[in-house]
Amino acid sequence: MSALAATATGDLWRAWSFDPLVLVGAAVAIAFFAQGWRRLRGRRPELAPWSRWPIFLAGVAIVVLGIVSPLDAVAEEYLQSAHMLQHVLIADLGVALALVAVRGPLSMFFLPQDLLAPLARRQWLRRSLSFLLRPRVAVPLWLGVLVAWHIPFLYDAALRHPLLHRVEHLSFVVVGALVWTLLIDPAGHGRLTLGQRIGLAVVMLWMGQLLAYVFVFSFHPYYDVYAEQPERLFGLSPLADQKLAGVVMMAEQLLTLGVALVVLVVAARRTRAVPAAAPEPV
Repeated sequence: MSALAATATGDLWRAWSFDPLVLVGAAVAIAFFAQGWRRLRGRRPELAPWSRWPIFLAGVAIVVLGIVSPLDAVAEEYLQSAHMLQHVLIADLGVALALVAVRGPLSMFFLPQDLLAPLARRQWLRRSLSFLLRPRVAVPLWLGVLVAWHIPFLYDAALRHPLLHRVEHLSFVVVGALVWTLLIDPAGHGRLTLGQRIGLAVVMLWMGQLLAYVFVFSFHPYYDVYAEQPERLFGLSPLADQKLAGVVMMAEQLLTLGVALVVLVVAARRTRAVPAAAPEPV
């Protein structure tokens, strides 16, 4: 029986889980950011502005709250739309904000020197990361994870088995980090050109919208966990809740990927507007 099953509906909004794994991970991420920001600011203050702090903390907070807050309790058994909101927050918005915060030289300082050096010497790790960050690997992996966890059998299984549910959340965060790393390119590796990053944002937005349409234009509930739940929060029927889940997915992707697309297009226009350097006289 899940923790939610023992929670009265009236107490649902106080159902905080305080998952130690999530909280420790968030604390480590903030500690890494703090030491990297401090080291870089000591050398080049202009490259480590204070404005990066609220962006990074917002990204971490969104991921943490998406997993430990009452949203998780509502998503687990009551509302598919809440579950969809949880997933898009931890896989898109939270990850994107964290990567935006560490973009530029700060990304090179994020890991402590004592940890970065031994990790950099591990060829298998470098090769694995390089492989996963290839666009033809990262994008299909992102799409595969996104689609697979929405297959009714796997979706219901994840809700009924806590360990599998953790794996689901972790997989969303990992694939989200991969594709958003390609889009934002925080370390400036240039795996994709600016034009290719625009194309990737368009493709991701298109794929996500297609999946959202499956829910928005559905004719019957897909998931037994929600269809069989007698308590209907906000009076939403299972089908109405499922359609709302599709709307949530569409809206979040228009927000995150839409903003990314606008930023990339503006950057591309500025790049084209810069006049080419005049050739030196012979």
